[in-house]
Amino acid sequence: MILAIESSCDDSSLALLKINTLELVYHKKISQESEHNLFGGVVPELAARLHTKALPNLVDEVKEYFNDIKAVAVTNEPGLSVSLIGGVSMAKTLSMGLKVPLIPVNHLVGHIYSLFLDSKARFPMGVLLVSGGHTMVLEIDEDKNIEILASTSDDSFGESFDKVAKMLGLGYPGGSIVADYATKSTNKNRFKFPIPLLGDKRLEYSFSGLKNAVRLAIQKIDNISESDISDICFAFENAACLHIMDKLKRIFDEKKFKVFGVVGGASANLNLRSRLNELCQRHNAELLMAPLEFCSDNAFMIARAAREKYLQGNFIDYNEIQINPRSVLNKA
Repeated sequence: MILAIESSCDDSSLALLKINTLELVYHKKISQESEHNLFGGVVPELAARLHTKALPNLVDEVKEYFNDIKAVAVTNEPGLSVSLIGGVSMAKTLSMGLKVPLIPVNHLVGHIYSLFLDSKARFPMGVLLVSGGHTMVLEIDEDKNIEILASTSDDSFGESFDKVAKMLGLGYPGGSIVADYATKSTNKNRFKFPIPLLGDKRLEYSFSGLKNAVRLAIQKIDNISESDISDICFAFENAACLHIMDKLKRIFDEKKFKVFGVVGGASANLNLRSRLNELCQRHNAELLMAPLEFCSDNAFMIARAAREKYLQGNFIDYNEIQINPRSVLNKA
């Protein structure tokens, strides 16, 4: 088995994956949402302390499998530096103590492999990666080389949901909360927020202007009601998804993808999934989506990505592994 650790942000997760069969033997994630909710977003120092507390408890639960572990995998890039350190330190200790190889895994590559958790990976393909920290469109060739076709110049798709939720006093994380309120809107034409970079030829995303438009709309409302919140959330979600799709339509016209996947925590947004399904049907492209329970950060996807490296003998000495909070994505 491969033992995998994920601690790139605010979730502590551990998984055990059988190398030959891709059977998930163990998976658990300890969320920090309730602690960070008090601050309306992730507090790095708090996240680091909570990882230090949670990871040893998770490891303790899999001690019976220690003799079957052939490698230890860990997210070492990108992410919050203080969070990455916790996972990497634990992985180094296990690698040394169990005398097994260490496999560093790029967190974003892990998300790509969330499309193939129990099956063989299939390339070439296109991928939309939308999360709290990233928004990008990728093209992956048959040799697993990655080209970034579009990315965000400021906020990410997922982060913009968190910011809107915070402005409305809805709590953290904001993605599912805003999406839920959007479904309750009774006046879907009340707010018309601008679709960022509409008509701009640049293949680029930007959510700061949309976020500011929401802020200005909120400021104009005295004693904001549940109905107001629902209408704002609907208009915001609609504009954010239309922004994603506007650039994707241009990319699809040029690239003619046969297979296209959507990954990342924000890929759980059902509005976005529906629009992507329509786009792929129009272009006769097969749409791959990660299971909803494994869209957000998890150790299962890290183990799955690490399994590819294990089969290639792509290991690193525990004394050489480094964390890289802002890594370059170039190989799946």
